[in-house]
Amino acid sequence: MQVRSRGGPAWGEVVGVSAGKLQPCDVHQHLWPPALIAALRARNEPPLLRGWTLHLAGEPPYEVNPGDHDLAARLQLQGDVRALVSLSTPLGLEDLPPAEAGPLLAAWHTGASAFGEGFGAWAAVGRIEPDLTGLAEVLRGDFVGLQIPATWMATPRALDALAPVLRVCEDAGKPVLVHPGPVAPGTGEDLPGWWPAVVDYTAQLSAAWWAWHETGRKLLPQLRIGFVAGAGLAPLQHERLHARGGRFGRLDRNVFVETSSYGPQAVDALIRVLGIDAVIRGSDRPYAQPVSLGFGNAADHAVDVSNPQRFLTGGLP
Repeated sequence: MQVRSRGGPAWGEVVGVSAGKLQPCDVHQHLWPPALIAALRARNEPPLLRGWTLHLAGEPPYEVNPGDHDLAARLQLQGDVRALVSLSTPLGLEDLPPAEAGPLLAAWHTGASAFGEGFGAWAAVGRIEPDLTGLAEVLRGDFVGLQIPATWMATPRALDALAPVLRVCEDAGKPVLVHPGPVAPGTGEDLPGWWPAVVDYTAQLSAAWWAWHETGRKLLPQLRIGFVAGAGLAPLQHERLHARGGRFGRLDRNVFVETSSYGPQAVDALIRVLGIDAVIRGSDRPYAQPVSLGFGNAADHAVDVSNPQRFLTGGLP
């Protein structure tokens, strides 16, 4: 495979913003605006913040680093890279009753739209009685697309029910980013803090990938869709799929996977299945950091620049 050469530049150094060159893009970061932080602190039931301690129904309490949500500090970290930030779907805000979800999502949209140069933002929508008119209006603005929890498309039937929401994005020509959703409350067993991210999140993404594989393109023929964290590495199961009577089919130029929390070994395996054109850069900052893949200049440019551009716009200018 030609992309395996080593010694390429570090992530973010491939191409700058000058001389008419496209800007490197990280499609997956999280940054909470002050209004959202205040709204989470005002809640009495999870999801909520007590000071800087995050409480969720299905995960251990998490100590948030205040600096992780400091706009100036984030700008300094990312340099010339454009960061696309999103509401953290494991919080479960989108799954709350509309009376609770509405103000929280409004705080997200208002705050994220004010982040300014160097950032783009993913929109969010409530699961219960989703406001499709409001979503279409948000997507007509500066939001790059819609992020949804993987739990919303865990089966082909669930994806069929979600199709009206996704069709708003398809009609707007905006992509969808699939991110892990909330973790169901556990049995009380004392699990390590990394457990949800390694076990629950990857399982959610894998289910969403196969639900899309089974029925997504038939429902939404033009939608561009991306799965964070390599879709939980679900694409690597294609041999098992064939062994059990399924068909992987043709590669779909409008389906993407991003790289957060994975390095050269996993990304190399994804490229062998999907081809390099399907791989886009995402870091999940501040919960993980960008990793240099070291595949060489051409591969780095594809992952950091040209593939994200196709994902976001459908083509290169």
